[in-house]
Amino acid sequence: MKHILVIRLSAMGDVAMTVPVIRALTQQNDSIKITFLTRSFFSPFFNEFSNVSIFSPDLKGRHKGLLGLFKLFKDLSKLKIDVVADLHNVLRSNIVVGLFKLTGTPCVQLNKGRKEKKELTKPVIGKSLLPLNPMHNRYVDVFKKLGFILDLTKKIFPEKSEIPSSIFNQLKGKKLIGLAPFATYKSKSLPIKNIKELIHQINLKTDATVLLFGGGEKEKLILEGIADDSENVISLVKKISFEDELKLISNLDVMIAMDSGNGHIAAMYGIPVITIWGMTHPSLGFSPFNQPFKNQILPDLKKYPLIPTSVYGNKYPQEYLTCFDTISINGIVKLLNEYL
Repeated sequence: MKHILVIRLSAMGDVAMTVPVIRALTQQNDSIKITFLTRSFFSPFFNEFSNVSIFSPDLKGRHKGLLGLFKLFKDLSKLKIDVVADLHNVLRSNIVVGLFKLTGTPCVQLNKGRKEKKELTKPVIGKSLLPLNPMHNRYVDVFKKLGFILDLTKKIFPEKSEIPSSIFNQLKGKKLIGLAPFATYKSKSLPIKNIKELIHQINLKTDATVLLFGGGEKEKLILEGIADDSENVISLVKKISFEDELKLISNLDVMIAMDSGNGHIAAMYGIPVITIWGMTHPSLGFSPFNQPFKNQILPDLKKYPLIPTSVYGNKYPQEYLTCFDTISINGIVKLLNEYL
């Protein structure tokens, strides 16, 4: 039994992107077990795996700082790790990996393609938008270098979970559209007026129920207000547990999301995902798993030629916030109708 330590501490979307890879890895390789080093909040992502255990570091306590990382290494060493797959490649993981290397443990780290991404996000007009190696494939490369068999073209998705009883009666027998209109940065978040217009058009042209997903308190207030003013719309923000959200997402007919975690969560369950891109771009390699290019909805790049302005959406010209107005709401609704 080979014991693999997999490291990916954050962020939510990046951890969700590992799930299809871990699924293929466990299906295609016998006699392996995995300890996945990540935040405890992400544990429900891995509930389907009997041979995956979560190790959640105490980064504010025992494992804080440089001394804490030595303690983390000691704690992990007790698990008798055979190989290390670092899918994060940040300072913390570099230190842990370095310590494992000193003991002779085979370690492979993610190639993030930082140089290529820097070229793609330069503030120049006419830059090449040739797609970079997708992040899922970069994860696969790590495991292949460690000697494992891994073929992502053999796609298997889990069965749909039972819809949580707390909301089952409201959704029974209905077509379900997930809508997650926000992201970490404004450059990747659909403006409120566009959200309202999208929901209005969905109500006019489908008989589906729209389920709104989000995170923070501000998002909760905004989405509850939109739901109260709309028919066939339910805001789920902070109303059910994260684990129940995942169960519900696995039952969607289609998810509409930004370049954010919710799209990757839906994709890991094999749900069709329509991604609305703002100032990032699918060529950077962060498209949800197994989604066709037609599902990547882009602004008018002739009017906004500097897109992508950054990898994560944290850098952008203020005047580019209007880029979402060049995205056809009718086009999105027409596309999602293909999945209803």
